Amino acid sequence: MFDPQMALLSTVLARVAAALAANPSDPAPWAEARAALASTRAKETEIAALLDAQDADGLRALLAEWASGKRILPEQDREVLRRAMTAFRKTLKVTRLDSEGSFVGGGPLSSGRQSSIVGITPPDRYGRDVWDELVRQKRLLGGRHGVYELPPE
Repeated sequence: MFDPQMALLSTVLARVAAALAANPSDPAPWAEARAALASTRAKETEIAALLDAQDADGLRALLAEWASGKRILPEQDREVLRRAMTAFRKTLKVTRLDSEGSFVGGGPLSSGRQSSIVGITPPDRYGRDVWDELVRQKRLLGGRHGVYELPPE
């Protein structure tokens, strides 16, 4: 089931396009795409028009533009990515603070040692596709062994 708060609409549409390439006459992928778009249908009129017309070629062209960066992602996806980055930064900050407080003799009144933690496993409430999209956009680095890190500033 698609959760508009935690999942990317573009991922669902890519899955729909792949299913349509395998079986163009199957109506189920179109129904899945319309259900995923239901919460943002009024804002995403171009996507809604493609789905209503069942234009598979137009959908593949739109997906290609998103993948190449020629067109920005839907507003719903941008919001999910923004929330995911906020969650990642907060989790990294808490992990670093926890590490700094666990040093022997590294209490709040000591000289204070910096944590050497640079990467973490991201919050699992967002799917891997969200983290992979953030890596593709170069807003995160890694993904090796499930550990991601912020790019150097």
